[in-house]
Amino acid sequence: MNSSVPPAMDFPGRDKLVAAVDAAVAHGDEHAITAALRNSMCAMIRGGDVQLPDEVFEPLDDHYARRELYRSPEHGYSVVAMTWAPGQGTPIHDHCGLWCVEGVWDGELEITQYEMLERDGERFRFRAAGGMHAGPGSAGSLIPPHEYHTITNASGDKIAISLHIYKAPMDTCSKFQPQSGEWFLRTDSALRTDNAAT
Repeated sequence: MNSSVPPAMDFPGRDKLVAAVDAAVAHGDEHAITAALRNSMCAMIRGGDVQLPDEVFEPLDDHYARRELYRSPEHGYSVVAMTWAPGQGTPIHDHCGLWCVEGVWDGELEITQYEMLERDGERFRFRAAGGMHAGPGSAGSLIPPHEYHTITNASGDKIAISLHIYKAPMDTCSKFQPQSGEWFLRTDSALRTDNAAT
């Protein structure tokens, strides 16, 4: 994990992306912020004015890649591109109390939401509460406490790219590993930021 702030990447349309996020964050209310971000992200993905850096389209063999594109010095939010090789995905996880808007930039992802039904110490009982097959130009938001979900690239041969805007840098999260039935064991996990190729 990189503890220092990575340099912001330069790419066509970056200023447009930053201006759109700044305008959304100015709404103040997390529901208004995430609604505005969903709309602007969908428009940016479909519009073609914003082009992600070439590095974002390079998957890593052993894990999905997390590359921070921008971190706002004024508002504190973080923009992260994730690259999913075929079959890569996450366990059930949370966002450490941060709101987030996630959009599919390229390829397709399976997103499943989970409802926490019960807690017993570090054991949690979850039940799937709906899912979606998300293609390019689609976006959704997560507002705690409704933040538990999985993301998977179910394709056998195509990579997927997603763009994530977090209220603040998400350096850690809780992951939930299956035990028995609907019960999962929580583990705290540091999240790695992958450096861009230079």
